[in-house]
Amino acid sequence: MTARVVVVDDQTVVREGIVMILGMMEGIEVVGSAGDGDEAVALVGQLAPDVVLMDLRMPRCDGVTATRRIREQYPDTQVVVLTTYIDDESLFPALRAGARGYLTKDAGGDEIVRAVQAVLSGQAGLAPQIQRRLLERLSEPFAQPLPPQELPDGLTGREGEVLGRIAEGLTNAEIARALHVSMATVKTHINNIFAKTGVRDRAGAVRYAYRHGVGLPPGKRVT
Repeated sequence: MTARVVVVDDQTVVREGIVMILGMMEGIEVVGSAGDGDEAVALVGQLAPDVVLMDLRMPRCDGVTATRRIREQYPDTQVVVLTTYIDDESLFPALRAGARGYLTKDAGGDEIVRAVQAVLSGQAGLAPQIQRRLLERLSEPFAQPLPPQELPDGLTGREGEVLGRIAEGLTNAEIARALHVSMATVKTHINNIFAKTGVRDRAGAVRYAYRHGVGLPPGKRVT
């Protein structure tokens, strides 16, 4: 399937360069481009693209605000951030706004195509250094899970434990060993977590845990 893409960047040379590169890639059709967040939101309303490649730091309307507006108004359109910045003040607000991918501008055309395909298949399109940064940020020891009545979206205490360990970056096998349960049990808990919270992959689960403080020490929770 060919993905219909809109490119958003306030620098004309950069924007046109991205459009030119993507125009040579199989599986991508660039249907439009915009120079700021307001233009991007309007263009998505007109063209209904599959994916928006979104710069972050732009005049008038920045990429985080535009991402939030697009995801609220046009939920069928996914957003992949394409930016120079990987600092926490850029990364985490963009993910909380609804971006499902995050790449840096040194990404090649093939990497951009893979991220686009990933988000369209319900996965996360994160550059390797972004995945490492998420794990680094969340690598501090987690507190004991909250009591079941304090967990959001009807999560049980055990599901809170599993979610906390997903946010720590543990694999299913590592979670099973840590909780002394079978792999099948872990998979069941993960399926329940996804169903209750509405997330669709492990990257979404990490964002959810960070946003709601599940497994995080009180000082690390985002309110």
